[in-house]
Amino acid sequence: MTGPRCLRMTETIPVRAAKDPGQQDRVTVVSTSVTLVTPVSHGGVRLHGVHVTTPSTAPDLAFVVGHGFTNHTGKPYVARVLRRFARHGGVVALDFRGHGRSGGRTTVGGDEVHDITAGVSLARELGYRRVVVVGFSMGASVALRHAALADDRPDAVAAVSSPARWWSRETAAMRRVHWLLEQPHGRLAARALGVRLAGPWARVPESPVEVVHRIAPTPLLLVHGELDRYFAPAHATALHRAACGAAELWLEPRIGHAESAMTPVLVDRIATWLDDASWRTWR
Repeated sequence: MTGPRCLRMTETIPVRAAKDPGQQDRVTVVSTSVTLVTPVSHGGVRLHGVHVTTPSTAPDLAFVVGHGFTNHTGKPYVARVLRRFARHGGVVALDFRGHGRSGGRTTVGGDEVHDITAGVSLARELGYRRVVVVGFSMGASVALRHAALADDRPDAVAAVSSPARWWSRETAAMRRVHWLLEQPHGRLAARALGVRLAGPWARVPESPVEVVHRIAPTPLLLVHGELDRYFAPAHATALHRAACGAAELWLEPRIGHAESAMTPVLVDRIATWLDDASWRTWR
């Protein structure tokens, strides 16, 4: 992977904290430094993303964040999650291939493992000693497969709203996703959403539930909203069972799917868990 090409921008961003039940809205102004990065992933695919820090960022901890299908780092609710994680450590977040400003075409969870590898490598290049990975939806499945299969594994991993298996169609939302992936008009609609799709898998990659047991001894956190409209909580419980006791499971009431459902308090809890777990790995 070549070194990052960077453009530094410093923003002072008002962050509204929060939508959690029982909390009053309040606005906190946080000075956030955003550096644009463009590493090269496997196959020569140029990725675009950001390195986000704040004055309170822990200097030795990096969160490598993988977004969900059709998302990218420029979407407001994704950027809001990245800024919240940056209160706890540096954040490296790349648009997956075929998404946002990145090149290539998305394989919807297959080759994207290489993109997480590129993010982990970049975080280590930037000098972070502890590197953790957190993924959302498609990015969660990629984070799990990366932690199970990659040579350079993270110090801890969290998967939020992950599917356990491929070709899940039990919800209306996932039936719409499969229409995008499988039908000619759907693939055109995906392009209109800013997603460039690769062809069907030549070889079906192992699903998250088939590899999750290989993640140990890396600390693993599974987070799933009880109101998830895409993947029912049964996906999380299946992953938890398949991890053979080597994962922690949070089933969150009143929480929906992936980045758009995140509250500041939940992001803080995930960040704190990853911070603590990565220290245990180092010790």
